[in-house]
Amino acid sequence: MSRARDRLPAVLVLVPSVVAVGVFVYGFIGWTAYVSLSGWTTFIPDLSFVGRRNYVELFQTFRFQADLRNTVVFTLTFLAACLVLGFLLAVLLDQRVRGEALFRNVFLFPMSISFIVTGVVWQWLLNPSTGINLLLEHVGLGVLRSPWYTEPRIAIFSVVLAATWQLSGFTMAMYLAGLRGIPEELLEAARVDGASEWALYRYVVVPLLAPITLSAVIVLGHISLKIFDLVFAMTGSGPAFSTDVPGVFMFETTFRGNRFAEGAAIAIVMLLLVAVLIVPYLWSTTRQEART
Repeated sequence: MSRARDRLPAVLVLVPSVVAVGVFVYGFIGWTAYVSLSGWTTFIPDLSFVGRRNYVELFQTFRFQADLRNTVVFTLTFLAACLVLGFLLAVLLDQRVRGEALFRNVFLFPMSISFIVTGVVWQWLLNPSTGINLLLEHVGLGVLRSPWYTEPRIAIFSVVLAATWQLSGFTMAMYLAGLRGIPEELLEAARVDGASEWALYRYVVVPLLAPITLSAVIVLGHISLKIFDLVFAMTGSGPAFSTDVPGVFMFETTFRGNRFAEGAAIAIVMLLLVAVLIVPYLWSTTRQEART
């Protein structure tokens, strides 16, 4: 009786949060899923059930097919760039360089900026007639000028560059914390056994940092799958939809085109893409906690 009475305050505090999450998260997800199966294609609500028609038409749309390709390219290159650059920066800072705190703050500072600001800044920097191109022209390296985001074949990589600039500091901080957590005795034992620095990182450090790499992939992966503001502010859809992503397509379809059912279908597809990444991780984590 006493134990139940002790738990009562905790339950009373948790119940409003559970209700709020249930209504405003899962409730709206359910509502969006229902709208995606309806015939609501104008400004006037129409909740008549049409089945999977909106999804079939969506996957037959050239723009959405381009969005999926762009999402795959963006996610893979963005993850690879952030992980490699973040790891290298962490290794360099782990050498106890003078002014480490300054370098750490410099690399972490971009995280404090919103994607909207980052998009506007890099849109100007990579503008074909200003920014970096103008600087190259003034220093006599005009041959290195590039169309950046106006060339469909490379436009998506301009967005990757901006996103990597903003979030590589995040992976650096995670890897640096992991490096500082590895016992020095373990590294010294490997060196005594004759391991070179390359072998030390290849067979000891990198495997020990695998959980951090997985966490970084989960965090950065779900950001890249639902990216919107950076692309919208920097390039929009780009030439021939070369930088378009589902988030931008959903915004324009829903709030500019008033095709609410199609916009809801895009939102559900984005949710499923993120779930493919997140659910296995949560399931694995839950099982590990249950075993311990």
